[in-house]
Amino acid sequence: MSEPRDTSSISFTALYTGHVWTRDGISAPFFRTRGGAFLYGALAPFEFVGRHIVGGNIRTFLLQRHHLIDHRLHQLIEAGVTQVVEIACGLSPRGHRFCQQYPQLTYLETDLPDMAHRKQQLLQEHGVLSDRHRVMPINIFAEDGELSLTHVLSQLDQSKPVVVITEGLVNYFPLPVISEFWTKLATALSAFPQGTYLTDNYPLYRGMPFYRTLKVLGNLLGAVSRSQVGFHFHADDEAIAHFKAQGFDNLLIHNPADHYGQLPIPVTRGNPMVRILEATKGNE
Repeated sequence: MSEPRDTSSISFTALYTGHVWTRDGISAPFFRTRGGAFLYGALAPFEFVGRHIVGGNIRTFLLQRHHLIDHRLHQLIEAGVTQVVEIACGLSPRGHRFCQQYPQLTYLETDLPDMAHRKQQLLQEHGVLSDRHRVMPINIFAEDGELSLTHVLSQLDQSKPVVVITEGLVNYFPLPVISEFWTKLATALSAFPQGTYLTDNYPLYRGMPFYRTLKVLGNLLGAVSRSQVGFHFHADDEAIAHFKAQGFDNLLIHNPADHYGQLPIPVTRGNPMVRILEATKGNE
């Protein structure tokens, strides 16, 4: 069996996104890091240019995706979901916030071993871990063993629905590579009566403004993170067909622009570059 793919090169982005959450007031102060503050300051000039030329920047899209995923998760919990797994959790404050709000919730945060260990220590130091809020290591490409997706999901009650979240992960891989994980996830969710998968995605729709600019930015980010950044899908129907081919029953695509004025998300000029994909497995 071949070794699982190494995804450690993208972990540094957790520092930057973690700082964006704290600056926006949606994360507890203890999530703030010196590394994140440094990256936040270093990228400030580029963010300024992006906001004034493109009509949005990285911070804008980070906040759009985070608030929209939160919105859908709130709705799913209100509809009866009591189990959540967040993969590649990094310094996301979501597990901490949602476990405080919903005492019935079981929340597993997962990441590569080093990041998972760091997250666990951070949450332990502030006394917010419990039997229903835990951190586990994972490698999404591991076929078996303690790092595998199957092992993580086996910690849950498979007689109840589950939500799986990945945020800031899938575009770091070419479509054929991340599709390996999607196929594995669809199969694993079959063990539950209902499985919902929420993820952000940056599609490259045909005719989208700044099409070439996005491709250049993707290549630059890939060089920095030593990974192959990919912009998946050129149309909504293409994404829907692809997810069904991976074994999911349905795919909804959420556009942040549809929630302007309803959610506390920043507004971009023109069509937002991020989408939230909601793939389902099992009966509604």
